Amino acid sequence: MSVNQFSLVPVVQVRPIRRLFRPSAIRRLRYAFVLGLAGFLGACSKPSTLDELKQEGVLHVIARPSTSVYYEGRDGPSGFEYELAKRFAAELGVELRVRVAENNGQILSVLNRGYAHIGLAGLASSAANTEKLKTVPTSLTVQSTLIYNRKSDSARDVESIGTRTVHYVADSNHPKFIAELTQLYPELKFEAHPDLDTAGILERVESGKFKVAVIDSTELALNQVFFPNVKKGFNLNKPQPIAWLFPSQQDDTLVNAARQFFSKLQANGKLDQLKERFYGHLDRLNYVGARTFVYHVRNRLPTYELSFQTTASKYDMDWRLLAAIGYQESHWRPNAVSPTGVRGMMMLTRNTAQYVGIDNRLDPEKSIDGGARYFQMVHDQIPADIPEPDRTWFALASYNVGYGHLEDARRLAEGAGANPDRWIDVMEYLPLLSQKKWYSKTKYGYARGHEPVVYVQNIRRYFDVLAWMKQPLSSHEQLAQQDDIPSLPSDGATPASPPMSQGSIPSALSIAPPTL
Repeated sequence: MSVNQFSLVPVVQVRPIRRLFRPSAIRRLRYAFVLGLAGFLGACSKPSTLDELKQEGVLHVIARPSTSVYYEGRDGPSGFEYELAKRFAAELGVELRVRVAENNGQILSVLNRGYAHIGLAGLASSAANTEKLKTVPTSLTVQSTLIYNRKSDSARDVESIGTRTVHYVADSNHPKFIAELTQLYPELKFEAHPDLDTAGILERVESGKFKVAVIDSTELALNQVFFPNVKKGFNLNKPQPIAWLFPSQQDDTLVNAARQFFSKLQANGKLDQLKERFYGHLDRLNYVGARTFVYHVRNRLPTYELSFQTTASKYDMDWRLLAAIGYQESHWRPNAVSPTGVRGMMMLTRNTAQYVGIDNRLDPEKSIDGGARYFQMVHDQIPADIPEPDRTWFALASYNVGYGHLEDARRLAEGAGANPDRWIDVMEYLPLLSQKKWYSKTKYGYARGHEPVVYVQNIRRYFDVLAWMKQPLSSHEQLAQQDDIPSLPSDGATPASPPMSQGSIPSALSIAPPTL
C-alpha cells in the first residue's frame, strides 16, 4: 500500500483569530508584540555617543596650541578651553585625552572624519567653517580685532587703513566678517596665512613686517603684554560666542551633556571664576609698564635672580612669583625707601622685618628672604579650604593691605551674598573699605582697598611675563631676545609649517577613537 508522504503531516484547522481571543486580549497581544519588537531593535541598535564614550572611559579632544585654547605651561597642560574640557571629562567620569593639531584646518578635518569627540579651536559658532558641525557655546565671546604696529600710521577705523594689506590667519573667525567688510570697502586688501598662527601674526606686527592685521580679541588680551608695539585699532564685528565643535555624524547625547555642563558651571559661579583666572588681570599692564618691566627683566633682574631662586626654593615657592612681588614692591631696587618708612627690595616695614628676623632691610638677600618668609606666614593664614590659585591671590592681598582688612572684605562679600572664598568676588568689595558707609561696619575700619586689587593684578601680570621669558616652553610660545622688547622667533629661526588643507591630516591624527 502506498502511502502519501504528505499524509504524515497533521492537518491543523485554522480558525479566525477573533474567535480564539477576546478584543481585550487582542490589545494586550499587540502591546506585548510592540514592546518585544522595540526591545529587540533596541538591543540591535548602536549605543549613543555618550554611552559609548563612558564605556570606553575616554573623552577624545582635538585642540590647537594657543594661550586661550591649549598649551603646555609650567605645571603641564593649560589654557581656558583645556580647563573647561578637563572639568567636563571629570563631570562625565572619564579620562581626557587631547591630541594637538597645528591649525584649525586640521581640527576641522579631524572632526569631519569623526576622529574626535570635541574640537577646541577658539572658533565662534557663527564662523563660516563651523556650519557643517554641531556647536555648543562656552559663554566666552570673541571679536575680530584689527591691530597695527604703533610705530606706523594709526588704524583706528576702516578709512585709516589706506593701501596697507590686512593679514589674518586662515581657517579662523575672520573670513566671514572680512568678506562683509570688503563688500562695503572693495578697495581694501586682505591676505590669509594658512601657515601662521596668531602668535606668528603678532610677532610680524610687533617687528613691523606686517603693518596691519586681524586677530581674535581673546588672543590679543592674553598676549598683548608680550608684544608692546602691537596696538589695538577697532573691532570688525560684535562679540560672538566661542563654541565647542562636535562632528555632525554624532548623535546629540554628548552635545546635550555639554550644554548641561555649561549651564551648571554658570549657575554655580565656577565658569566666571575660571574666566577671571585667565582674563581677569589682563588690563593692569599698559604699554609703558610692559616695556619698562621687560627692560628690567633683562638688565636689573640678573643681579638678583639667583637670590630669588635660592630663597624661593627654601620656602617652597615659585621663584618667579617671589620676583614678581619684589618688582611690584621696589622695581628690584635694594635701596628703595618710601615716605611711609618701608624700605628695601621687598619694602618691609620695621615691625615686619623684626617679626621675620631681618636686621638689615637694605641688604637685598636678607630683604628677599624676609619677604618670602613673611609671604609664607601670610599664605598659611589663609583658610586651607580655599583652593588655588585664589588662596595665593588672597595671600598677596593680605601681604599688601593686612589680613584683618582682607577678612573685613570677605565678610562684606559674604553679607552681600557673594562667595568669600573667591578672589573674583572679594576683589569687588576691597575698594569699599575706603568708604565710610562700608568701613564703619567692619572690625578693622578704613583701608585703601583699591590698592590690594591693583597690587594682586599687577603681580599676576608680572608673573605671566616672567613665566614666558624665564621658563623653556614649546616652540610656539618661546620668546626670542631682541634689543628692547620680547618677540617670537623670526622667520629664519623657526621654519613655517606647510599649508594644511582640510584634506590633509597627519597620520597621528587620522585615527578614529574606538567610540566613533
